[in-house]
Amino acid sequence: MPRYELALILKAMQRPETAAVLKRTVEALMERGAVVRSLENLGERSLPYKITKHKERHKRGGYFLIDLEAPPSLVSPMMDQLGRDVDVIRRAFLRQPLARAEQCRGLPPASPGHKLLSAKKN
Repeated sequence: MPRYELALILKAMQRPETAAVLKRTVEALMERGAVVRSLENLGERSLPYKITKHKERHKRGGYFLIDLEAPPSLVSPMMDQLGRDVDVIRRAFLRQPLARAEQCRGLPPASPGHKLLSAKKN
């Protein structure tokens, strides 16, 4: 499964309400087959500009990143669901590049002549 990062801006709320929104979002992801790796709180801060969403004007928001692995078919339905959520101001799925495993090349083989020379020096 590809790896994604879900960036969320939630409206400014108290801690219990924010936790409820995040729990609801993570549960929806897992119900659709996603594996959530981590959830990172980037803090609450002023938005770069006023955003009107669901007939409300927002000046502050809570920024969150969710690292997950999910099938590509999950992205569109989750974007629709998060777009309807009144507590979510902005959302974005970012596909992460695949990590390439580096092959171990080990030590280069020593030539027989080199072995003899190092034995004579000792």
